[in-house]
Amino acid sequence: MNYEQARFNMIEQQIRPWEVLDNQVLSLLAIVRREDFVPLAHRALAFVDMEIPLDAGPTSQREPGQCMLAPKVEARILQDLAVQKHEKVLEIGTGSGYMAALLAHRGQQVVTLEINPVLASSARINLQRAGVYNAEVLNRDGAASFGPQAAAGAEGDVLDSLFDVIVLSGSVAEVPSGLLSRLKVGGRLSAIVGFEPVMRATLVTRVADKAWRTTQAWDTVAPRLLHFPEPSTFTF
Repeated sequence: MNYEQARFNMIEQQIRPWEVLDNQVLSLLAIVRREDFVPLAHRALAFVDMEIPLDAGPTSQREPGQCMLAPKVEARILQDLAVQKHEKVLEIGTGSGYMAALLAHRGQQVVTLEINPVLASSARINLQRAGVYNAEVLNRDGAASFGPQAAAGAEGDVLDSLFDVIVLSGSVAEVPSGLLSRLKVGGRLSAIVGFEPVMRATLVTRVADKAWRTTQAWDTVAPRLLHFPEPSTFTF
């Protein structure tokens, strides 16, 4: 397989038509080798317009929906966030580490959380092989770390700080308030919010200490991130 030609085709035939026109994002997609973050069994699908399932280890450790998002969705999120070189980024849902690699190339530091220990270990290896050293993978449950019942971290815990950018690499029913409180003023949070068959790509900007601005510019669908609250659908 000619990976370079496949990468070029992905950018020109999938990503540009999806209104990703930021030259810095397009150049980054051409540099970071997506195929190196795809499980070997699915490497031929690295540049296909689809979600790619991830090998999460033994069946007992696997959860439904663990996958790499489609390339055009990752690219559009990256463009929306406009990460700057001085910014600190938090990602929920590391998966293979590909999105963390993209974010690390744009920002100063990335902290990324992965609930599955097998995926967390694999992502660390992928990032190291790709020469990405400013991304730290933590084997933690993002929902538990920032939910209402979240326990206080140890002194100096990296998750106790504020972030310029927060990325949820999967969908949630609603934007988690615990994560909004971890944004710096001027910071942005990206999440795919809602329910199938249509979800909204949601960008929340903290414009003041207790004020946020929300935009929803495009529609997509993505698998759920684990353990974030689901509103009751029961009705009389």
